[in-house]
Amino acid sequence: MSKKKKVKNMEITREIIGIIIVSLGILSSISLISNKTGIIGVFLRSIFFTLMGFGGYIFPLIIIAIGLLFIINKIDIDKDRKPMHLLILFFCFLTLIDIKAQTGTSLSTKITNSVELSKEGLGGGFIGTVFGFVFLKLFGSVGSYIIIAFIILITVLLFTEIRIKDFIKKLKFKKNNITNLNRGLDGKQKISNTTKTDRIDKQIIIHDHTNNGQKGRELDTTIEVNTTIQDEMLVSRSSNVIANYTLPSLELLKDFEKKQDPYSKKEILNNAKKIEETMKNFGIDANIMQINKGPAITCYELQLAPGIKVSRVVNLSDDLALNLATSDIRVEAPIPGKAAVGIEVPNRIKDNVGLKEILQSDEYISLDSNIPLLLGKNISGKPIVSSIDKMPHLLIAGATGSGKSVCINTIIMSILFKAHPDEVKLLLIDPKVVELSIYNGIPHLLIPVVTEPRKAASALNWAVEEMERRYKLFAKNSVRDIKAFNEKFENKKEERLSNIVIIIDELADLMMVAAQEIEDLICRLAQMARAAGIYLIVATQRPSVDVITGTIKANIPSRISFAVSSQVDSRTILDMSGAEKLLGKGDMLFYPSNLSKPIRIQGAFISDGEVEKVVEFLKAQNLADYDDEIIETIHSEIELDNFLGDRDELLPDAAYLVTGEGQASISLLQRKLKIGYARAARIVDEMEELGIVGGHEGSKPRKVLITRDEVDSLFGER
Repeated sequence: MSKKKKVKNMEITREIIGIIIVSLGILSSISLISNKTGIIGVFLRSIFFTLMGFGGYIFPLIIIAIGLLFIINKIDIDKDRKPMHLLILFFCFLTLIDIKAQTGTSLSTKITNSVELSKEGLGGGFIGTVFGFVFLKLFGSVGSYIIIAFIILITVLLFTEIRIKDFIKKLKFKKNNITNLNRGLDGKQKISNTTKTDRIDKQIIIHDHTNNGQKGRELDTTIEVNTTIQDEMLVSRSSNVIANYTLPSLELLKDFEKKQDPYSKKEILNNAKKIEETMKNFGIDANIMQINKGPAITCYELQLAPGIKVSRVVNLSDDLALNLATSDIRVEAPIPGKAAVGIEVPNRIKDNVGLKEILQSDEYISLDSNIPLLLGKNISGKPIVSSIDKMPHLLIAGATGSGKSVCINTIIMSILFKAHPDEVKLLLIDPKVVELSIYNGIPHLLIPVVTEPRKAASALNWAVEEMERRYKLFAKNSVRDIKAFNEKFENKKEERLSNIVIIIDELADLMMVAAQEIEDLICRLAQMARAAGIYLIVATQRPSVDVITGTIKANIPSRISFAVSSQVDSRTILDMSGAEKLLGKGDMLFYPSNLSKPIRIQGAFISDGEVEKVVEFLKAQNLADYDDEIIETIHSEIELDNFLGDRDELLPDAAYLVTGEGQASISLLQRKLKIGYARAARIVDEMEELGIVGGHEGSKPRKVLITRDEVDSLFGER
């Protein structure tokens, strides 16, 4: 059974239990005030009043509350102790009712009196009498009240999961916010440096997301992931699709230990003080309210006083970097969804974000897509996992060594750990030869990794033809996209279409060989391929306008920028500055099409050794099945290019023209192809050399020697 089905069944079970408990509570409530609930009602009334006295009126409400907590998923059946906490509070209430009435008489006498009182719904019942008697004997009346008060306090804290320290801190925080705001409005806020230091130490909330207890829950998550993997291990499908495919195990990846910085908190507080002092020196009234420590950077949330322009803080980034004695500082003004400005400062000791950690996250496990886009963690330590079809195409750029190749590897790995080869196919283009060739032999590849620029153009041309073929198929079956098509053929696995992800690792090399052709093909795919289930991920280390042209940018809305050397390069990629201040080594700005501002992310890291282990695991299954038709199409186009060599690019058009007209002449080519005499004469000579037309016959037109079908076989299907 899949994980999603198990979760659904558990939710249904929880709701059923909740409904049963609520029904019991309602029945109990009615039985206390009415005689129309039959024998069961009389029995419940007798039990409740005997055991709980006056508390019998309250206990049904507790039952209803527990039932409602089950229904709204606030109670975990296996682990949660909230019902027990409610019962402890209730028992304390019963005990307090009876302590006041306790005297020096024996327990048996008190029980007899309690039973008499309970018939009228008074006292604490049998439970309250017994507990009250025990507490009085052990602690006396005053001691009993103190002990019970402590028990109530502890139980309330456990039930609400609130710490006293945090509660007091929150109250102080709110009080100081109101005080600071009033002082700011009056224009009388004068705080000495000493007072500021004390306030920073006591009031700023620091969230250290590098110590979020990931290791503590690793065991449970791993079990959950492995269960999902085991459920999908043996997938038996129709005869012409891959069967018995095993998803790779997380054991192939390694864990990264967190680097501990003993001076981290002290350094963060000192930086906060310096930032506030810098603001004060430039006449900006601002206070740091919250700090988020991420894997590579720490974000200081700065709250500005009324009337302060955000642009004044943005212009102080260089001054802040000077005062903090650190590398480039990035100012996010304002932070989306918050009334604060974010000042992002690099950490002295940076943590790696391991791919395994993200693959174990709830975000990745619960993602309902077989083409995940796994990137890393944001400043708050939250894993950033999306879906490629939501992009739907992605442009990645950055300087050499900034983390592009690792990012592409993590994206490919996130697909390999999630998708069956029948569901997702990869078309990898790697002009640098050494980056993606390691993936040769895995079952997800349509063809071996393309490393020659001329073959890359042919592969993209095939993708365009496949896109057109799929659209004709959709029109024939009256559907609009690949999802609707596959749903229509849910029971016919052999007719379903797989998603195709095209990854180009270095666009600049391709643009040098055939810029116009590559640009046209990429733009056609970017404009139309999404609904056909074909997605583009294009990477380059040269973010210049001759590589990332305006047409390509306009058609690829989602971008990722790694560290670049200049603000001009940042604007080329993101249409805004900011990427020039990134740190490198996986530090990126992710700018999806649905957001107004980019998100800063520390990219997940996977080593070459881990990639090799996963690839070897997949190769060992011997399931690689390349599409011979695509390979043959690419080879035939390359052979045609070699055959044509330095011949005129209009030669195929001229050949089709003369076979259609039934005769050939220089003037005919001039008129129809709109070219000059010299070029038309050269084309006629080339056609004569290839045996397409006959020789010169004076003033008569030349004879055409071949048919249109022969032209098709000579130049390929038009």
